[in-house]
Amino acid sequence: MTYRFRAAVVLAGLTVGTASAAGAQTAPQPAQAPRQETAVTTRATGPFEVRMAPLPTDAAPVGRMSLDKTYRGDLEATANGEFLSAITAVEGSAGYVAIETVTGTLHGRSGTFMLQHSGTMDRGAPSLTITIVPDSGTGALAGITGTMRIVMEGGAHGYELDYTLPASP
Repeated sequence: MTYRFRAAVVLAGLTVGTASAAGAQTAPQPAQAPRQETAVTTRATGPFEVRMAPLPTDAAPVGRMSLDKTYRGDLEATANGEFLSAITAVEGSAGYVAIETVTGTLHGRSGTFMLQHSGTMDRGAPSLTITIVPDSGTGALAGITGTMRIVMEGGAHGYELDYTLPASP
């Protein structure tokens, strides 16, 4: 079996905030107690379809692909993103990263969130981590955290999304 990863560019920006000393109060501020919320981890499951299309790259053996998904089941959503892979000279060894923005409804709550993929194949042994990007949730999905697992059965793609949302007000 040949192990191949397709690819797309992942562009990520980090913003670092700085506080100005001007106008800062000199008196110590009282410590605030952490907000207590009851968070319950919930599992969403269902099938998904994925379509990938090559994108240009000048960095062989790096590959780049666009990513379009349709999720069904507990997550009724579409997703768009990009996929970037590196294939080595050793059969079955490669790596990939991807970012996708998911838009839809999760167990009746509408909004968006982003997923970050990090996968490797080490001489045929796969390892994959998919994490909800912190603070990427919007709408009724604001504050979502969690991880996703891809399930392959009979050649079909499925997902298991374990997530936590803040308690509803």
